[in-house]
Amino acid sequence: MNRVYCAIGRIACYGLAILTLGCAQPQPAPDTRAADEAAIRKAEADWSKDTATKQASAMAAYYDEAGSVLPPNAPIATGKEAIGKVWEDMFALPGFSLHFESSKVEVARSGDIGYSEGSYELQMNDPKGNPMTDTGKFVTVWKKQSDGSWKAVTDIFNSDLPVPPPPK
Repeated sequence: MNRVYCAIGRIACYGLAILTLGCAQPQPAPDTRAADEAAIRKAEADWSKDTATKQASAMAAYYDEAGSVLPPNAPIATGKEAIGKVWEDMFALPGFSLHFESSKVEVARSGDIGYSEGSYELQMNDPKGNPMTDTGKFVTVWKKQSDGSWKAVTDIFNSDLPVPPPPK
């Protein structure tokens, strides 16, 4: 009889242990947002610096395979080849020089997506060949890649300069 009670007691203990484990809450993933935000800031700083190379392929490397750039006064360019063409066209501007920097970077708690916003300064020559400076702003949506790096999935920018009046 004692054996029966011992067996029942063991079964009850095992059942209680299984129930307790089954009710345990999953542990949240570690919060890596600060490190991820720093990684995006670094990627963006490298990207800005790399514009001096004027190599479209180097610029396209900062984008996800399915990434898009939404330049002003032009259609959306999706995919690295189309994005490279947008950068080629910008690099072809006489007097081209570009610097951009984020003022805000945020990463979702999930740690797989984030965004940056900031400003840029673009130097180029106007149609008469005179140097001019355009300032503007941008928003870039970033996606964490399987290797832990961050790539742009959407990049949009536009000028702060007033729209010129229509020709008379």
